[in-house]
Amino acid sequence: MTTPPRTTPRLRVSGLEVAFGGLTALNGVSFDVGDGETVALIGPNGAGKTTVFNAVCALVRPRAGTVAVDGRPAPRNATGLLRAGIARTLQGLGLFEHMSVLENVLVPLSSVPAVDRIAKACKRLEELDLAHLADRPAGTLPYPERKRVALARALATDPRLLLLDEPAGGLGAADIAALADTVRRVAAEGCSVLLVEHHVDFVMDVADRVVVLDFGEVIACGAPEAVRTDPAVEAAYLGLEAVA
Repeated sequence: MTTPPRTTPRLRVSGLEVAFGGLTALNGVSFDVGDGETVALIGPNGAGKTTVFNAVCALVRPRAGTVAVDGRPAPRNATGLLRAGIARTLQGLGLFEHMSVLENVLVPLSSVPAVDRIAKACKRLEELDLAHLADRPAGTLPYPERKRVALARALATDPRLLLLDEPAGGLGAADIAALADTVRRVAAEGCSVLLVEHHVDFVMDVADRVVVLDFGEVIACGAPEAVRTDPAVEAAYLGLEAVA
């Protein structure tokens, strides 16, 4: 007998509202991310994209709405997030610059048996073409390679939900192409990906769906090409020249 497909999304954000003092950062934001799906969250600066990430990772407390992972309320601490299979990269990378590349990738694996820990870390270093730099202090590497180290560290935990915060920022064309290949491979392995990104071509290349925020509200959600030509999106974020 064929097992029916799972209907519970990997991530469900429902009616999310976040306010900072008198400023409403998110107002009724709702979207899903399915198994192995890549969803891009885009919008102008200040639209609320990073606030969504912070709400998913329990760094801000919503005044209303819910965040569910695999049908359960999202964990409220770092240990719970790790156990739920959630990993995140940061805009600022957050690497320990005086530690080696390998040591950085081992950080989230402290609870894993030593032999497995090394194997998991080395696997990700190989996949991201970093194995030859394993013993180098992370802070001595060029920026694109440091970004790959941060990605390897997130992937080392074999996450089921990967949050990427501006992964293409500061990268050249070749590095962006390699990043796109990595995102597609990770998604093909069943990991769901939610990314915040300003690089429109990268978004259109890797995303299955795009959610557009403006002033803390969802103004469009759909396939990349449909969103690209949405007049509200052109006005709010992309601009006519950017989508030409």
